[in-house]
Amino acid sequence: MGRREEMIAKIKELMTQPERIRNMGIAAHIDHGKTTLSDNLLAGAGMISEELAGKQLVLDFDEQEQARGITINAANVSMVHNYEGQDYLINLIDTPGHVDFGGDVTRAMRAIDGAIIVVDAVEGVMPQTETVLRQALREYVKPVLFINKVDRLIKELKLGPNEILQRFAKIITDVNRLIKKYAPDEFKSQWMVRVEDGSVAFGSAYYNWALSVPFMKKTGVSFKDIVELTNAGDLKTLRQKAPLHVVVLDMVVKHLPNPLEAQKYRIPHLWRGDVESEVGQAMLKCDPKGKMVMVVTKIILDKHAGEVSTGRVWSGTVKTGQEVYLINAKRKARIQQVGIYMGPERVNMEAVPAGNIVAVTGLRDAMAGETVAQEQIEPFEALHYTSEPVVTVAIEAKNVKDLPKLIEALRQLAKEDPTLHVKIDEETGQHLLSGMGELHLEVKLVKLKEDWKLDVDVSPPIVVYRESVSKMSPIVEGKSPNKHNRFYITVEPLPDEIYQAIREGLIPEGRPKNPKEVAKKLAELGMDYEVAKGIVDIYNGNLFLDNTKGIQYLNEVMDLLVDGFHQAMDEGPLAREPVMKVMVRLHDAKIHEDNVHRGPAQIYPAIRGAIQCAMMKAQPILYEPYQKVIINVPYEYMGAVSREINQRRGQLIDMRQEGEVMIIIAEAPVAEMFGFAGAIRGATSGRALWSTEHAGFKRVPGELAVNIIRQIRQRKGLDPNPPKEQDVCPQQ
Repeated sequence: MGRREEMIAKIKELMTQPERIRNMGIAAHIDHGKTTLSDNLLAGAGMISEELAGKQLVLDFDEQEQARGITINAANVSMVHNYEGQDYLINLIDTPGHVDFGGDVTRAMRAIDGAIIVVDAVEGVMPQTETVLRQALREYVKPVLFINKVDRLIKELKLGPNEILQRFAKIITDVNRLIKKYAPDEFKSQWMVRVEDGSVAFGSAYYNWALSVPFMKKTGVSFKDIVELTNAGDLKTLRQKAPLHVVVLDMVVKHLPNPLEAQKYRIPHLWRGDVESEVGQAMLKCDPKGKMVMVVTKIILDKHAGEVSTGRVWSGTVKTGQEVYLINAKRKARIQQVGIYMGPERVNMEAVPAGNIVAVTGLRDAMAGETVAQEQIEPFEALHYTSEPVVTVAIEAKNVKDLPKLIEALRQLAKEDPTLHVKIDEETGQHLLSGMGELHLEVKLVKLKEDWKLDVDVSPPIVVYRESVSKMSPIVEGKSPNKHNRFYITVEPLPDEIYQAIREGLIPEGRPKNPKEVAKKLAELGMDYEVAKGIVDIYNGNLFLDNTKGIQYLNEVMDLLVDGFHQAMDEGPLAREPVMKVMVRLHDAKIHEDNVHRGPAQIYPAIRGAIQCAMMKAQPILYEPYQKVIINVPYEYMGAVSREINQRRGQLIDMRQEGEVMIIIAEAPVAEMFGFAGAIRGATSGRALWSTEHAGFKRVPGELAVNIIRQIRQRKGLDPNPPKEQDVCPQQ
């Protein structure tokens, strides 16, 4: 029996013992060493050769990942680790650090119960570290800390033991501050990371060594030994004395929860159904004999097997040939193959029980975030992404005969990555692809060319703006074309606190299942409870409220009114850009008694026209997406960086010096950031290290807004002049 077969046999045996399973991820800021760490954990488990570990980057098996030297896709792998004489099954997900692929991190967090947060000892806690930690804690994922690249403190910065300990103390304090800020209330103090209990480890993923306090006590290896061996360049002895995989995986087994523990507190927060029901209890107990429930967290296209859905099994057992319901897609499917991941390859299994991460084929219409169950149940909470698509390109097939293939390819890309938005522009026939940033789109376009062999024309990237209002409108009447239905509405700006709560998922989007509960939350955030009671729908950070009293036939047209509200929010009156932070209130209505006279053709134009007219009367404004830019640069290039930021309408938020390096944090509009990579390289002779993250939307200054509206309208083939109130509002 070869080593691989032995490993698979062990995994099969451990899969049925949830107390010996750890579902965990590795998350960090870009370039802090996640994939190198994963490599060495795999080497330690005997899955790749030790010589190649850290250089092979097994989990970056996508060609683009290898070419760019960054992780783009979250990758799964299962391995076995022996801790205190017992074997444990570790299901590991290596996640991307680049902000453009943050959606993959969010999806991975749904599948795991614990995460190793990796922090670079030289750079410390960076903005993306905060983002991934926040994503983990929001999904009730327990963190432990690995401080990486300690060899650089010893060799490059030549710090003494006391200075190194001060560095560690600062990083631990910063991480704990974030845990205190974002952790669920019941775990704020419990989940703090501590050196003394071994929930903090430090080392060098590249040179394959690590230390933790329990390991030092057990083996007698001291930090002084590490410093001496590093300075002597004796890396072989170093690896033997303090093997990275032993220290890190011991920490994982000891401090991260098994599925039996984790599901007790995760299920009530991630699933909206009744936890007292039979299926609710099966999930709380991680019962392999219960009804099967899994959540799809990732979809990839395999050249041989077709669509492969990866997900977490919460209860029951996933079996080949099983008939299941796709709850959100509202259809049935049959599972064809069931397997687990060993890095780039999948190993087929007959069945995979609750508490494991599984790969299945046959779920053709599933999207990431889909709830798959043996019977009709409440779906799991939707996944909440920390940023949203802000950059768009228009794509056309060079050959008309490739059009069906292009549509299929785009549909597949959007399915694999829900943070990618695909829209067909009816007027120009172009396909619009919106992503998190330039790199996100670039990677997807390479996929189109290489995986799908499509030749496409791509427009230069454009920014997606948002429309909103700055004051409350008067009551506006919307009439249906046949004049038999009338709706009286106002629009007003949505307070920041409420908008933030929606963005963070504290108030779920969609039609509320329990309007009273949502009204209570809105009232806590400052809205009048009597107004909030009318909540009907929440869509893309906008609210629709019914504040009418006893209107006949209103319930029968409410679905149409909500659809019309969605249409108005998708295309604002200024430039047909999406709308954000707007509250639409219905105050009164007159509705025809005969349903023939109140169909979609009558209701849609009435409500849509009323909302757009009300927006024009409420001082419409334009918002633009901003990016936070974090730049590490030698002190002498500080002026060049500041100039580069200022030229792009950017603002410096913070500057601090760490050793010879300046860390500059700035914010700038996304529209001004195209071509920044080349410019900053030129301005700093290639000495700047930089990264970005989504920083929300800010109002466009008045004089600029008029020009931007003109440009957008022209691009969309509309009259370039910004519309006036009389152009949008019919003469009353």
